[in-house]
Amino acid sequence: MKTIFLLRHAKSSWKDQSLPDFERPLNRRGRQAAETIGRYLRAKEIVPDLVLSSTAVRARETIEIVVKTAKWRTEVRYDERIYEAGAMRLLAIVSQIENDRKTVLVVGHNPGMEEFLQLLSGKIEQIPTGGLAKLVLKTSKWLAVLDKKASLEWLIRPREVEDG
Repeated sequence: MKTIFLLRHAKSSWKDQSLPDFERPLNRRGRQAAETIGRYLRAKEIVPDLVLSSTAVRARETIEIVVKTAKWRTEVRYDERIYEAGAMRLLAIVSQIENDRKTVLVVGHNPGMEEFLQLLSGKIEQIPTGGLAKLVLKTSKWLAVLDKKASLEWLIRPREVEDG
């Protein structure tokens, strides 16, 4: 069995219109959402074997906050191919993961994350900023991910798990 968590970066800031898309940071709400997801993962005792993240500023900031809040010591790899990746590129990236890694968290962007979820599970779901989906595959090899239909276990939104 392999498990893939798909995390869309948290809400980014449009305050500085001169910044290229790649360099947009998180806004206050985005930082709070990333902390919320980190607390959720810690409470559920979810710790991936590997994190693969886009190199875009907002994705890097999202996973840095999640890792710190969840208190993970997990390996985080930043991969520039994830930025603006569609479903097939994400599939190629995931298929190269070492087979000893059973649980992986991918941090990326829409529309690619939603397309990837649909490709793997056949489900059409909206992943909002900060949204986290859990997909389970009945396979022992990451290379076989496309051949196996993933089951979408759940999809959470930060506002659904906020404190209070």
